[in-house]
Amino acid sequence: MSAVNSSARDVDVDLGKLFASMAKAWKIILLVAIVVSAVAFVLASLATPYYKAETRLLIETRESVFTRPSGQDAGGGPLLDQEGVLSQVEVITSTDLLAQVAKKLNLASLPEFDAAAGQSVFTRLLVLAGLKSDPGEIPAEERVLEAFREKLKVYRVENSRVIAIEFSSEDPKLAAAVPNAIADAYLQFSREAKLQSNTAATEWLEPEIQALTARVKEAEARVAAYRSQSDLLIGQNNAALATQQLAELSTELSRTRANRAAAEANAESVRLALRNGSLDAFPDVVSSNLIQRLRERQVQLRADIADLSTTLLDNHPRIRALRSQLADLDRQVEAEAQKILQSLSSTAESARLREGQLVAELNRLKAESSRVGEKEVELRALEREAAAQRELLESYLTRYREAASRRDGDYLPADARIFSRAVTPVDPYFPKVVPIVGAAFAASLLLMSIGILLRELFSGRAMRPAEGAYFEPVEQIRMPEPMPVEAPVAGSEGGEIDGGQSHGQVSAQEAAEMLIAGGASRALFVSPEGDEAAASAVMVARGVADAGLRVLLVDLTAMGAASRPMLGEEELPGITDLLAGEAKFIDVIHSDLYSDCHVIPVGTADQRKAMRSVERLPAIMDTLSAAYDVVIVECGPAGAESIRRLVSEGTEVLVSVIEPAEDVLAARDDLAASGYEGLTLVTPADYVNPPEPDRTAA
Repeated sequence: MSAVNSSARDVDVDLGKLFASMAKAWKIILLVAIVVSAVAFVLASLATPYYKAETRLLIETRESVFTRPSGQDAGGGPLLDQEGVLSQVEVITSTDLLAQVAKKLNLASLPEFDAAAGQSVFTRLLVLAGLKSDPGEIPAEERVLEAFREKLKVYRVENSRVIAIEFSSEDPKLAAAVPNAIADAYLQFSREAKLQSNTAATEWLEPEIQALTARVKEAEARVAAYRSQSDLLIGQNNAALATQQLAELSTELSRTRANRAAAEANAESVRLALRNGSLDAFPDVVSSNLIQRLRERQVQLRADIADLSTTLLDNHPRIRALRSQLADLDRQVEAEAQKILQSLSSTAESARLREGQLVAELNRLKAESSRVGEKEVELRALEREAAAQRELLESYLTRYREAASRRDGDYLPADARIFSRAVTPVDPYFPKVVPIVGAAFAASLLLMSIGILLRELFSGRAMRPAEGAYFEPVEQIRMPEPMPVEAPVAGSEGGEIDGGQSHGQVSAQEAAEMLIAGGASRALFVSPEGDEAAASAVMVARGVADAGLRVLLVDLTAMGAASRPMLGEEELPGITDLLAGEAKFIDVIHSDLYSDCHVIPVGTADQRKAMRSVERLPAIMDTLSAAYDVVIVECGPAGAESIRRLVSEGTEVLVSVIEPAEDVLAARDDLAASGYEGLTLVTPADYVNPPEPDRTAA
């Protein structure tokens, strides 16, 4: 029987040979790099040098506090925001401005700005073949502008209000002259734009001011005519005369009423004093000179009577004469008081009459003021119209005078200034001979190295067979003498091994070779003797993995007898976690610590919960068989019915044995009776684990 391992096609890259090929060809690599560098040096030296210069503009408000138009604040103009700066970039690159600069510098006469002049033979052939448009068909001005734009770069410096104008040319003087000329033309263009705007403003304001002056005169004339027609005379404080008189009359009426009330009160007081005989307590009486003299005379008479009464009797003629004089003085005082009372009464009556007159006049002025108020409403409307026209006229006059003075004084600063003018460059920016030659040398070295490496790889000279592969054909696996069995067996359910003959006891190495030669995709190990016999499955899995096949061992024992020697004592997720739905395939597959074999341990999930989903086990095994060359399942001391769901096409059933005792033979016979024929006893004895291969896969 013959078979070839699938890993026979695996090869490794021999890095030593690969880099040795580069060492052998170093002269060719260096020669090509030198040649390429020389060509690059010649081309760079023969290339037309280009010079670059730059002019920078700062966008800012150029008005000062003394020249700024009235009404404009000092916070800057509308060009000081980001959009305004970007707009000025578009203005600088406008066709009109570039055409003006091109005409000023006579760029049309220079060959580098005229694509139609000095065409190469190759370009003419392309034009004749129709593969390229003829530059001569384009107008000369457009050709100049097209070449101008290709050499010009205008951009806004990031996070600033600075505009950079770059220009490249074969002539260093022209490289500096063009950006300076563009900057000057832009400033002149801005000033002319302001001048045009200023001139347009003055031309518009002149007829407007004339018309507005006439309207102001008409409005003021209407105000004066209406005031005269409505008899709206103006007094002090620009108030209507009727209103002012009404206010004054109200004040006079209040004063008159106060005087009348005071006079009536005084008269009543004198009257009460006369009635009560207490004239001396009344101020108006006391202040009378005549009454004062009479009172003094009365005091004198009383004093004389008192003096005479000490020596004379009351009926003495002299005393009687004095008393008669005293009574006469009392009558004179009373008569004088009556006169004062009449005077006060007259004053009160006069005040009362004056009050009546004032009330009548006040009522008349009220009616007049009401009429005047109604007229003033219309008058104020006319005055507002006249005032608005007057203010507008004054503002127009102010703006006109400012615009005229700026125009006549030729003071129209552009909102930009040149703070960095271009100077004639000394060194060309292209070509840079040293960087170009260096880059060509490095690139040629890299490309030649890659080319030689690829040549060696594709030729196969840098490849070698992968270690551990079985390239020699296996004609026949020599097996030991079969152990006697009670019943004849044929080939196994999944496939025949060695012509369908039953086998005796074999070692783990021989079992691995048998699985490889037979092309088995799945191997089920039953271990009647318990955990110790599970070592056979581990050794067989490692042997198959060392042969270069992709091998997976699934541990279905109760205590993880097969997976613990391969993974250590750490509890890792495994087949129970997969059945319980608590993990994915990538979470339960682990690498053997001592070989290239992969392992799925028992797991950490509840086994009773996992057994509820045991019907998923065949689908899981089919998925694993599709991903691996061989899937080895250690089933422990399982019976024929327990492993039936794990059997599929290409499955081999093997019995792990340490000593062929009766329980082992009984388990084998039970499996054979259940239809698993051609069983093989596998022992871990005399097995030497091969060293871990040290290879690099291609």
